[in-house]
Amino acid sequence: MTRAVLLGSRDADQRALAERLCRACVDGLDVDGAAVSVLTAKTARATLFSTDPTADLLEELQFSLNDGVCIEAATSGEPVMVSDMHHGTETERWPVFAAAVAERATIGALFALPLQWGAVNVGVLDLYRVRPGGLTVAGCADLLRAVDIVALLVIDRLTVPAEAAGREDADGWPEAGSGTHYEVHQATGMVLAQLGVDPVVALSRMRAYAFAEQRLLVEIARDVVARRLRFTEDMS
Repeated sequence: MTRAVLLGSRDADQRALAERLCRACVDGLDVDGAAVSVLTAKTARATLFSTDPTADLLEELQFSLNDGVCIEAATSGEPVMVSDMHHGTETERWPVFAAAVAERATIGALFALPLQWGAVNVGVLDLYRVRPGGLTVAGCADLLRAVDIVALLVIDRLTVPAEAAGREDADGWPEAGSGTHYEVHQATGMVLAQLGVDPVVALSRMRAYAFAEQRLLVEIARDVVARRLRFTEDMS
């Protein structure tokens, strides 16, 4: 996996690096899919790459619920390995997320690793497997090396170009509208205007509504952007 990630990485942008890492994991590990998400300037998440619809669904569920293995890996800075999503106590700390996964997809195991270099955390790699089971020791070692390399390369691409160009986003994080969650960012701006609240509260209100309606956050956002849904003070 490490060799696959390094091959041709010098000229790859952050999305190409994410794709390279995801495909290397699927080819080199006993997993069925992968996704990479990064943190934006507003501490929201944007998906850089996902290998398949199931991987994309897992990202959307965690983004909608603000809960799950990816969120825990991002906040703790530590790998989160769940070898069995159906038995044991591993999923008890995310009961809503685990129930949502069980309802929408066939997932036996989930693994999330932060893209972190030192104290800098730029995102998370998510892996899933249809059947339960952990990763091998050799596979974990290779995976950790590959993740460290991609984290360093992503940090390099997120910081150096912005500083050299003198852009306002020179802190190195992707712009708020990047990735697959542009509609969520746009809807957040509309909801904060409707309710007169700050962006964090506006996003929380949309998440709460999505949870109550048992829908993905991006689906709620599309309704807001299309003006099919308007938030008022009496909505939960």
